[in-house]
Amino acid sequence: MGNQTETVVRADGGWDRELVPDVAGRTQRPDPDCPVEVALAAVSGRWTTLVLRELLHGPCSFTELRRRLPTLSAKVLTERLTELQARGLVGRSRAPGFPARTEYAVTERGRALRPLLISLYQTGQALAATSPPR
Repeated sequence: MGNQTETVVRADGGWDRELVPDVAGRTQRPDPDCPVEVALAAVSGRWTTLVLRELLHGPCSFTELRRRLPTLSAKVLTERLTELQARGLVGRSRAPGFPARTEYAVTERGRALRPLLISLYQTGQALAATSPPR
């Protein structure tokens, strides 16, 4: 069977159509092609959501991103931008002139993450409000 998606039906007679609207999510183990796994991979990694948040406001230079996220090291910012570019979520453009200005911007594919980030934030607020004391 290898990496094939499992299409086993639950004992209760079926899948929750809201959680699993199609066969792509009907797996019994993490599958990199599962839509949920794809979405989580897109925002995974420390600082990734914050870099995306800043870029969703509009294009930014590397220096501007560092100013907006002052505790983020240049090394980690470079890594995150490279990963986001490789995933097709962020694009990089270079304006002519001296000194050359490089800007990063969220792509159309990256803009699709906006509702997910909003939902994650709202869910985090709700969980924090109802979490047991530490």
